[in-house]
Amino acid sequence: MKIGFDIMGGDFAPKEAIQGAVVAQRELGSKGRIVLIGDKEQALHHLANEGANADDFDFVHTTEIIGMSEHPTKAISQKKDSSIAVGFGLLAHKKINSFVSAGNTGAMLVGSMFSVKPIEGVIRPCVTAMVPKAKGGVGLILDVGANADCKPDVLYQFGVLGSLLLKHVYNNPDPKVGLLSIGEEKEKGNLVTISAHNLMEQTTQFNFIGNVEGRDIISDKVDVIVCDGFTGNVVLKALESMYFALRKRGIHDEYLESFNYENFGGTPILGVNAPVIIGHGVSNAKAFKNMILSAHDVVKSNLVKIIHDEFQNIVPPSQ
Repeated sequence: MKIGFDIMGGDFAPKEAIQGAVVAQRELGSKGRIVLIGDKEQALHHLANEGANADDFDFVHTTEIIGMSEHPTKAISQKKDSSIAVGFGLLAHKKINSFVSAGNTGAMLVGSMFSVKPIEGVIRPCVTAMVPKAKGGVGLILDVGANADCKPDVLYQFGVLGSLLLKHVYNNPDPKVGLLSIGEEKEKGNLVTISAHNLMEQTTQFNFIGNVEGRDIISDKVDVIVCDGFTGNVVLKALESMYFALRKRGIHDEYLESFNYENFGGTPILGVNAPVIIGHGVSNAKAFKNMILSAHDVVKSNLVKIIHDEFQNIVPPSQ
Protein backbone atom coordinates (compact mmCIF):
# COMPACT_ATOMS: atom_id res chain seq x y z
CA MET A 1 0.00 0.00 0.00
CA LYS A 2 1.34 3.44 -0.97
CA ILE A 3 0.02 6.47 0.90
CA GLY A 4 0.62 9.79 -0.85
CA PHE A 5 1.32 12.52 1.69
CA ASP A 6 1.37 16.25 0.90
CA ILE A 7 4.21 17.51 3.11
CA MET A 8 3.69 21.15 2.06
CA GLY A 9 0.07 21.47 3.20
CA GLY A 10 -0.78 23.05 6.55
CA ASP A 11 0.36 26.00 8.62
CA PHE A 12 3.28 24.10 10.19
CA ALA A 13 4.44 22.12 7.17
CA PRO A 14 6.81 20.68 6.22
CA LYS A 15 8.49 20.28 9.62
CA GLU A 16 5.46 18.97 11.52
CA ALA A 17 4.35 16.97 8.47
CA ILE A 18 7.69 15.15 8.31
CA GLN A 19 7.70 14.52 12.05
CA GLY A 20 4.25 12.97 11.76
CA ALA A 21 5.28 10.89 8.75
CA VAL A 22 8.29 9.48 10.61
CA VAL A 23 6.12 8.26 13.51
CA ALA A 24 3.44 6.95 11.13
CA GLN A 25 6.00 4.97 9.13
CA ARG A 26 7.30 3.35 12.29
CA GLU A 27 3.77 2.30 13.23
CA LEU A 28 2.90 1.10 9.74
CA GLY A 29 6.08 -0.88 9.24
CA SER A 30 5.65 -3.22 6.30
CA LYS A 31 1.89 -2.55 6.09
CA GLY A 32 2.33 0.64 4.07
CA ARG A 33 4.85 2.95 2.45
CA ILE A 34 4.54 6.73 2.60
CA VAL A 35 5.20 8.75 -0.53
CA LEU A 36 6.34 12.25 0.46
CA ILE A 37 5.04 14.79 -2.06
CA GLY A 38 6.66 18.22 -1.96
CA ASP A 39 10.08 19.85 -1.77
CA LYS A 40 12.48 16.88 -1.58
CA GLU A 41 15.40 18.95 -0.25
CA GLN A 42 13.32 20.17 2.68
CA ALA A 43 12.00 16.67 3.26
CA LEU A 44 15.51 15.23 3.45
CA HIS A 45 16.61 18.02 5.79
CA HIS A 46 13.79 17.36 8.26
CA LEU A 47 14.19 13.59 8.02
CA ALA A 48 17.85 14.00 8.93
CA ASN A 49 16.89 16.16 11.91
CA GLU A 50 14.54 13.40 13.07
CA GLY A 51 17.25 10.77 12.68
CA ALA A 52 15.05 8.95 10.16
CA ASN A 53 16.22 6.86 7.24
CA ALA A 54 15.27 8.46 3.92
CA ASP A 55 15.22 4.99 2.34
CA ASP A 56 12.07 4.24 4.34
CA PHE A 57 10.14 6.71 2.15
CA ASP A 58 9.45 7.42 -1.50
CA PHE A 59 9.75 10.98 -2.81
CA VAL A 60 7.95 12.98 -5.49
CA HIS A 61 9.52 16.41 -5.81
CA THR A 62 7.28 19.43 -6.46
CA THR A 63 8.11 23.10 -6.82
CA GLU A 64 4.84 24.88 -6.03
CA ILE A 65 2.51 25.29 -3.06
CA ILE A 66 -1.20 26.15 -3.03
CA GLY A 67 -1.71 28.64 -0.23
CA MET A 68 -4.63 28.48 2.17
CA SER A 69 -6.20 31.68 0.84
CA GLU A 70 -5.84 30.92 -2.87
CA HIS A 71 -8.85 30.35 -5.12
CA PRO A 72 -9.14 26.54 -5.28
CA THR A 73 -10.09 26.08 -8.94
CA LYS A 74 -7.59 28.63 -10.25
CA ALA A 75 -4.80 27.29 -8.06
CA ILE A 76 -5.33 23.68 -9.14
CA SER A 77 -5.33 24.61 -12.83
CA GLN A 78 -2.48 27.15 -12.69
CA LYS A 79 -0.13 25.45 -10.22
CA LYS A 80 0.25 22.10 -11.92
CA ASP A 81 3.48 21.35 -10.03
CA SER A 82 1.97 22.01 -6.62
CA SER A 83 1.97 19.21 -4.06
CA ILE A 84 -1.84 19.00 -4.19
CA ALA A 85 -2.14 18.92 -7.98
CA VAL A 86 0.66 16.37 -8.31
CA GLY A 87 -0.81 14.26 -5.51
CA PHE A 88 -4.13 14.03 -7.29
CA GLY A 89 -2.38 13.18 -10.53
CA LEU A 90 -0.64 10.27 -8.84
CA LEU A 91 -3.92 9.14 -7.27
CA ALA A 92 -5.84 9.35 -10.54
CA HIS A 93 -3.19 7.23 -12.29
CA LYS A 94 -3.19 4.72 -9.41
CA LYS A 95 0.46 5.31 -8.53
CA ILE A 96 -0.62 5.79 -4.93
CA ASN A 97 -3.52 4.16 -3.08
CA SER A 98 -4.61 7.23 -1.14
CA PHE A 99 -3.82 10.93 -0.84
CA VAL A 100 -3.50 12.86 2.42
CA SER A 101 -3.24 16.62 2.92
CA ALA A 102 -3.87 19.38 5.45
CA GLY A 103 -3.61 21.98 2.71
CA ASN A 104 -6.21 24.21 1.08
CA THR A 105 -9.54 22.44 1.71
CA GLY A 106 -11.18 23.94 -1.34
CA ALA A 107 -8.35 22.72 -3.56
CA MET A 108 -8.67 19.26 -2.05
CA LEU A 109 -12.38 19.23 -2.86
CA VAL A 110 -11.80 20.50 -6.39
CA GLY A 111 -9.07 17.93 -6.93
CA SER A 112 -11.33 15.17 -5.69
CA MET A 113 -14.18 16.21 -7.96
CA PHE A 114 -12.17 16.71 -11.14
CA SER A 115 -9.23 14.32 -10.80
CA VAL A 116 -10.59 11.14 -9.23
CA LYS A 117 -14.24 12.21 -9.74
CA PRO A 118 -17.37 11.25 -7.79
CA ILE A 119 -18.50 7.64 -7.64
CA GLU A 120 -21.25 6.99 -10.16
CA GLY A 121 -24.59 7.61 -8.47
CA VAL A 122 -23.25 9.93 -5.78
CA ILE A 123 -24.86 13.33 -6.23
CA ARG A 124 -22.57 15.28 -3.88
CA PRO A 125 -19.44 13.96 -2.18
CA CYS A 126 -19.17 15.25 1.37
CA VAL A 127 -16.78 16.00 4.20
CA THR A 128 -17.12 14.30 7.55
CA ALA A 129 -16.11 14.94 11.15
CA MET A 130 -15.86 12.57 14.09
CA VAL A 131 -17.82 13.33 17.28
CA PRO A 132 -16.72 11.65 20.55
CA LYS A 133 -19.57 10.10 22.55
CA ALA A 134 -20.04 10.99 26.21
CA LYS A 135 -20.04 7.28 27.16
CA GLY A 136 -17.21 6.30 24.83
CA GLY A 137 -16.90 5.55 21.16
CA VAL A 138 -17.35 7.95 18.28
CA GLY A 139 -20.12 9.26 16.11
CA LEU A 140 -20.04 11.01 12.78
CA ILE A 141 -21.50 14.25 11.44
CA LEU A 142 -21.82 14.98 7.73
CA ASP A 143 -21.64 17.18 5.80
CA VAL A 144 -19.38 19.72 7.59
CA GLY A 145 -18.58 22.17 4.83
CA ALA A 146 -18.51 20.86 1.29
CA ASN A 147 -22.20 21.43 0.52
CA ALA A 148 -23.75 24.47 2.17
CA ASP A 149 -27.13 23.84 0.51
CA CYS A 150 -28.53 20.37 0.02
CA LYS A 151 -31.64 18.85 -1.50
CA PRO A 152 -33.49 16.02 0.29
CA ASP A 153 -32.02 13.27 -1.91
CA VAL A 154 -28.50 14.52 -1.13
CA LEU A 155 -29.18 14.31 2.62
CA TYR A 156 -30.54 10.81 2.06
CA GLN A 157 -27.27 9.82 0.39
CA PHE A 158 -25.29 11.29 3.30
CA GLY A 159 -27.11 8.77 5.50
CA VAL A 160 -25.91 5.95 3.25
CA LEU A 161 -22.31 7.26 3.11
CA GLY A 162 -22.00 7.88 6.83
CA SER A 163 -23.46 4.51 7.71
CA LEU A 164 -20.99 2.72 5.42
CA LEU A 165 -18.03 4.61 6.91
CA LEU A 166 -18.90 3.71 10.49
CA LYS A 167 -19.63 0.10 9.56
CA HIS A 168 -16.52 -0.67 7.60
CA VAL A 169 -13.84 1.62 9.07
CA TYR A 170 -14.99 2.11 12.67
CA ASN A 171 -16.53 -1.35 13.14
CA ASN A 172 -20.01 -0.23 14.14
CA PRO A 173 -22.22 -3.03 12.79
CA ASP A 174 -25.52 -1.14 12.80
CA PRO A 175 -25.05 2.65 13.04
CA LYS A 176 -28.07 4.68 14.09
CA VAL A 177 -28.67 7.46 11.54
CA GLY A 178 -30.43 10.65 12.60
CA LEU A 179 -31.43 13.79 10.72
CA LEU A 180 -30.40 16.98 12.54
CA SER A 181 -33.42 19.22 13.05
CA ILE A 182 -35.10 21.54 15.55
CA GLY A 183 -37.34 18.88 17.05
CA GLU A 184 -37.82 15.14 17.18
CA GLU A 185 -41.20 15.21 15.47
CA LYS A 186 -41.11 14.51 11.73
CA GLU A 187 -43.07 17.69 11.07
CA LYS A 188 -40.35 19.84 12.66
CA GLY A 189 -37.68 21.55 10.56
CA ASN A 190 -37.47 23.44 7.30
CA LEU A 191 -38.85 22.23 3.98
CA VAL A 192 -35.65 20.37 3.11
CA THR A 193 -35.37 18.42 6.37
CA ILE A 194 -39.08 17.56 6.34
CA SER A 195 -38.76 16.18 2.80
CA ALA A 196 -35.54 14.37 3.68
CA HIS A 197 -37.24 12.77 6.66
CA ASN A 198 -39.98 11.47 4.38
CA LEU A 199 -37.33 9.79 2.23
CA MET A 200 -35.31 8.39 5.10
CA GLU A 201 -38.18 6.88 7.05
CA GLN A 202 -38.92 4.54 4.12
CA THR A 203 -35.37 3.28 3.64
CA THR A 204 -33.94 -0.16 4.25
CA GLN A 205 -30.39 0.95 3.36
CA PHE A 206 -29.57 2.27 6.82
CA ASN A 207 -30.95 2.32 10.33
CA PHE A 208 -32.87 5.60 10.40
CA ILE A 209 -34.05 6.64 13.88
CA GLY A 210 -35.73 9.93 12.91
CA ASN A 211 -34.94 13.51 13.74
CA VAL A 212 -32.33 14.36 16.35
CA GLU A 213 -31.60 17.68 18.05
CA GLY A 214 -28.40 19.48 18.92
CA ARG A 215 -28.45 18.03 22.44
CA ASP A 216 -28.29 14.51 21.01
CA ILE A 217 -25.03 15.01 19.11
CA ILE A 218 -22.71 13.52 21.76
CA SER A 219 -25.24 11.04 23.13
CA ASP A 220 -25.59 7.33 22.44
CA LYS A 221 -28.93 7.99 20.78
CA VAL A 222 -27.39 8.55 17.36
CA ASP A 223 -24.21 7.49 15.54
CA VAL A 224 -24.51 9.24 12.16
CA ILE A 225 -25.80 12.82 12.22
CA VAL A 226 -26.96 14.03 8.80
CA CYS A 227 -27.17 17.72 7.94
CA ASP A 228 -26.19 20.20 5.25
CA GLY A 229 -22.63 21.50 5.18
CA PHE A 230 -23.57 24.95 6.50
CA THR A 231 -25.19 23.53 9.64
CA GLY A 232 -22.54 20.88 10.11
CA ASN A 233 -19.71 23.38 9.93
CA VAL A 234 -21.37 25.61 12.52
CA VAL A 235 -21.82 22.62 14.85
CA LEU A 236 -18.21 21.50 14.34
CA LYS A 237 -16.77 24.95 15.04
CA ALA A 238 -18.99 25.32 18.12
CA LEU A 239 -17.66 22.04 19.53
CA GLU A 240 -14.09 23.10 18.77
CA SER A 241 -14.55 26.47 20.47
CA MET A 242 -16.00 24.84 23.60
CA TYR A 243 -13.00 22.48 23.75
CA PHE A 244 -10.47 25.31 23.51
CA ALA A 245 -12.42 27.52 25.96
CA LEU A 246 -12.43 24.79 28.61
CA ARG A 247 -8.74 24.07 28.02
CA LYS A 248 -7.93 27.75 28.54
CA ARG A 249 -9.78 27.62 31.86
CA GLY A 250 -7.41 24.89 33.00
CA ILE A 251 -9.94 22.08 32.75
CA HIS A 252 -8.36 18.73 31.86
CA ASP A 253 -10.49 15.67 31.47
CA GLU A 254 -10.15 12.42 29.50
CA TYR A 255 -13.45 12.96 27.72
CA LEU A 256 -12.69 16.60 26.97
CA GLU A 257 -9.38 15.58 25.41
CA SER A 258 -11.24 13.26 23.05
CA PHE A 259 -12.44 16.40 21.23
CA ASN A 260 -8.87 17.30 20.28
CA TYR A 261 -8.71 17.11 16.48
CA GLU A 262 -5.18 15.69 16.75
CA ASN A 263 -6.63 12.36 17.88
CA PHE A 264 -8.41 11.85 14.55
CA GLY A 265 -6.03 13.72 12.28
CA GLY A 266 -8.31 13.77 9.28
CA THR A 267 -11.37 12.23 7.72
CA PRO A 268 -12.16 10.99 4.21
CA ILE A 269 -14.02 12.84 1.52
CA LEU A 270 -16.85 10.38 1.03
CA GLY A 271 -18.23 9.59 -2.39
CA VAL A 272 -15.17 9.92 -4.65
CA ASN A 273 -13.38 7.17 -6.58
CA ALA A 274 -10.27 6.99 -4.39
CA PRO A 275 -9.39 7.51 -0.71
CA VAL A 276 -8.75 11.20 -0.04
CA ILE A 277 -8.09 12.31 3.54
CA ILE A 278 -8.20 15.98 4.54
CA GLY A 279 -6.92 17.41 7.79
CA HIS A 280 -7.01 20.62 9.80
CA GLY A 281 -4.83 23.46 8.52
CA VAL A 282 -3.20 23.85 11.94
CA SER A 283 -2.24 20.18 12.12
CA ASN A 284 0.82 19.25 14.17
CA ALA A 285 2.93 16.09 14.04
CA LYS A 286 0.42 14.01 16.02
CA ALA A 287 -2.43 15.06 13.74
CA PHE A 288 -0.38 14.32 10.62
CA LYS A 289 0.51 10.89 11.97
CA ASN A 290 -3.14 10.06 12.62
CA MET A 291 -4.12 11.41 9.19
CA ILE A 292 -1.76 8.93 7.56
CA LEU A 293 -2.96 6.06 9.73
CA SER A 294 -6.56 6.96 8.90
CA ALA A 295 -5.70 6.74 5.20
CA HIS A 296 -4.28 3.26 5.79
CA ASP A 297 -7.49 2.16 7.55
CA VAL A 298 -9.71 3.51 4.77
CA VAL A 299 -7.69 1.75 2.07
CA LYS A 300 -7.55 -1.49 4.06
CA SER A 301 -11.33 -1.44 4.58
CA ASN A 302 -11.93 -1.22 0.82
CA LEU A 303 -14.43 1.54 1.60
CA VAL A 304 -14.39 3.10 -1.87
CA LYS A 305 -15.40 -0.18 -3.54
CA ILE A 306 -18.04 -0.80 -0.89
CA ILE A 307 -19.57 2.63 -1.56
CA HIS A 308 -19.31 2.08 -5.31
CA ASP A 309 -21.15 -1.25 -5.10
CA GLU A 310 -23.83 0.20 -2.81
CA PHE A 311 -24.54 3.09 -5.14
CA GLN A 312 -24.92 0.98 -8.26
CA ASN A 313 -28.33 -0.11 -7.02
CA ILE A 314 -29.32 2.83 -4.84
CA VAL A 315 -32.86 4.03 -5.49
CA PRO A 316 -34.05 6.59 -2.92
CA PRO A 317 -37.64 6.02 -1.78
CA SER A 318 -40.17 8.32 -3.45
CA GLN A 319 -41.31 11.35 -1.51
